[in-house]
Amino acid sequence: MLAINRRLKLVASFVKDRRLADIGSDHAYLPIYLAKKNKIDFAVAGEIVEGPHKVSIKNVKEESLSNIIECRKAAGLDAIELEDNIEVITICGMGGKLIAEILEKGKDKLLNKPNLILQPNVGENFVRRKLQELGYKIIEEEIIEEDGHIYEIIVACSGEMKLTEDEKNFGKFLLNKKSELFIKKQKLEQGKIKYILSQLEKANEIQSDKVEKLKLQYKKIEDIISQ
Repeated sequence: MLAINRRLKLVASFVKDRRLADIGSDHAYLPIYLAKKNKIDFAVAGEIVEGPHKVSIKNVKEESLSNIIECRKAAGLDAIELEDNIEVITICGMGGKLIAEILEKGKDKLLNKPNLILQPNVGENFVRRKLQELGYKIIEEEIIEEDGHIYEIIVACSGEMKLTEDEKNFGKFLLNKKSELFIKKQKLEQGKIKYILSQLEKANEIQSDKVEKLKLQYKKIEDIISQ
């Protein structure tokens, strides 16, 4: 079996439905893993880039899973049709802004209300805002560190939610748990803000608006982690 990393294994643990679409499939590792574990009956592995798409086809064929996993070359949710009756969509390993754009552009493919499991590398707030806009509610959030990077996983289903600004930026469930890893991530974020502020102070022209905004961000994080 193809080895998958801890991040994808954690994503896989949230897949409870039998018909999957994995968008930006990264060589079809996730659907192959789930099929081998007999967790899914059907999957679409969607890729926009020719190279990874060809590798997905090769991997699926080598694992004798062509009868379960269809590799399709398409942008975002164009990889799926409503007739596929997809029950869960996974989008992992890209920026939150891009994930939000994929959901917005492909919202007509969400008419069947599939569950969503999303793992943005950065910009998680864009994902949460878009979910709220599209009539989805977050039902679980998890955080994991791998290879020196901290990732958030957001699980959502059809339903209404009204997030506060803090919940959009930090995650409702993550805020409640406030795990050591969550605190670590926020402290790393403070470190980045400190660095940017030090660079701005060296500039010939002080950008007071930007400095003020960053200081407010820093204080907000401080308030969050000290509560």
